[in-house]
Parts: sequence; structure tokens; C-alpha cells
Amino acid sequence: MITLNDGKRLPPVGLGTYALDAGQVLSGLEAGYRLLDSALKYGNEAEVGEAVRRSGIDRAELRVTTKLPGRYHGFTKTLEGFEVSLRNLGLDYVDLYLIHWPLPRLDLYVESWRAMIKLREQGVIRSIGVSNFTTGQLDRLIAETGVTPAVNQIELHPFFPQAGQLADDGSRGIVTQSWSPLAEGRDLGRVPVIASIAAEHGVSPAQVALRWNTQLGAIPVPRSGDPGRQRANLGIFGFTLTGEQMTALSGLGRGRLWGADPDYYESF
Repeated sequence: MITLNDGKRLPPVGLGTYALDAGQVLSGLEAGYRLLDSALKYGNEAEVGEAVRRSGIDRAELRVTTKLPGRYHGFTKTLEGFEVSLRNLGLDYVDLYLIHWPLPRLDLYVESWRAMIKLREQGVIRSIGVSNFTTGQLDRLIAETGVTPAVNQIELHPFFPQAGQLADDGSRGIVTQSWSPLAEGRDLGRVPVIASIAAEHGVSPAQVALRWNTQLGAIPVPRSGDPGRQRANLGIFGFTLTGEQMTALSGLGRGRLWGADPDYYESF
């Protein structure tokens, strides 16, 4: 378990739930996942909540994440948006609530953060964090509220290693989570460096990419609805990448998958 700066803990790997149905999320829970990553924008919070209930797993063992979309930025709107998510999920509380994108043009993310602080104080959110925030945006958030996010979820994979942001998060005591840690599966097995490392350890290219994430200190949240792949994506702690292998993987950087720069990208 990874300890956050607020004392709460998260598993070292989560299950991304974008476009998954309740049965696929339930399959992930049965495979051993205890961290679920959802978002209001994904449109399937109800299915995630259904899977949690159907699993029969003690709620205290699970960590359920969801995210605030752009259309609910602002203090009052954030309170409303969270209520929508909580109702969709059918849960009494959320373990981790994130601002999905900063949307600097709207200039409302600080007000949203203040609302999230209030919700945490009320006990309906255990930990609060952000997603896709840059160094400058974190600077402002912390300076104006005095509260440091527990998590910053960012695009992070061997093709976009984000060394600077990873280091900046770490210097503040922020745990980095990785979305699209498998780069949407793009070319992983066809990259000689990845294929060679996978063969050396007797694992899959996907497992190499996920292990690279965890050894960087990040929490990857790979998405898969296939039971076999779900289990494989959890089975990454039986081998360790060498320093040379880590450096080689980090040297594969070529940019964002979709060019979604948080200083300009907007998602509502």
C-alpha cells in the first residue's frame, strides 16, 4: 500500500474503468483489484457502484476514485457535481476525488478545490487530489488554499515519461498516478527495447511498462475488461527492472498520445 500525504493509503495498482460495464469491473475486483478509477465523464459510475455491491467485498477494503468534470467547476457547482457522482455510485463516501482537468481558461479550479476541502472535512470524501495539473497550477492551488493534493493523476507511460512532473509531485509529497500507463497498448510489443526486456524477464511488454511505472513511484491504473489481462496487469511484482532497463524505457519518450496539454486542453 502507498501512503498519501493525508495518511490514507492506496494500493500500488488500480483498475481504470473507462467504458467498462459492471461485469467487467466485477471481474477486476475478483482478480484482486482494490482501487477503482472512475469519473463522472465516463458515464458509468452507476456500473462501478453496482460492481462494488455485487462483489461482497468489505467496503473498507476498497478505494473508489471519481473525478469532477469541467462542467461542474466552481465552488457551488463542485458541490453539486459531487452529489451527482455519489448518487450515481450509490455509495456513502468516495475514497479519492480528483479535479479531472484544470481548465485554466475558466479560472475556477481553485474554487473547486475549496469545495473539495469542505467535502473532505464533512467526511464524504476521504482524500482529495487533482488530475493533469502542471507545476504552475499546483503552485497556485497550494498557495491560495494551503492544502496540497494527495494525488496528481497524469498521462505517464514509456512514450511520455514526464520526469519533470513526476519529480515535482514527489518534492511536494504528492503521489503520482498514471493514466494510460500502457500507452493504449500502442506498439509496446513492437518496440525492440520493450520486447527485449520482456523476454529477459519472461513477462509481457505490458507488464514491463507497468513495472516501470511502479518503480518510478507512480500508481498505474491500466484499463482492461478482459479477465486474463486484468490478472496479468496485477502480476508485476515478481520481477525488478534494472537501473539500465529503467533508463532505457524512460528514453523512449516521444510525446503525449493525443497532445492534450493541460494549459490549453478542455474537457467538460
